[in-house]
Amino acid sequence: MNKEKIENQKNILLIEKERLTKELESFAKKDDKIKDNWNAQISMNDESDKVEKIDEVIEYNQLVSLEENMEVKLRDVNLALEKIENNKYGICEKCNKIIEDNRLEVCPEAKTCINCNL
Repeated sequence: MNKEKIENQKNILLIEKERLTKELESFAKKDDKIKDNWNAQISMNDESDKVEKIDEVIEYNQLVSLEENMEVKLRDVNLALEKIENNKYGICEKCNKIIEDNRLEVCPEAKTCINCNL
């Protein structure tokens, strides 16, 4: 992948990082002790009845699931950005071959080539 394409991928990754961070900030608090770790937050109303409390628990569980998925994506984006800085971007973590350009265009944070991803 040439420098221009890598710079384009970097810009895409930076935009995705910002989007993920903003979305996480809307319902979770960043854990300052662990890098790229977030904790879903929901305000529980002590005066809620049982049905409302059940709804709050269901909402919290959905947020935790969403938060975990977004954390993984954010970690992968940050790792891809680190690889760009270290001139290791686009190299498969399993076979050390070059990841296909079309794969990186679809998934800029890809860690593996198409063959190793199967």
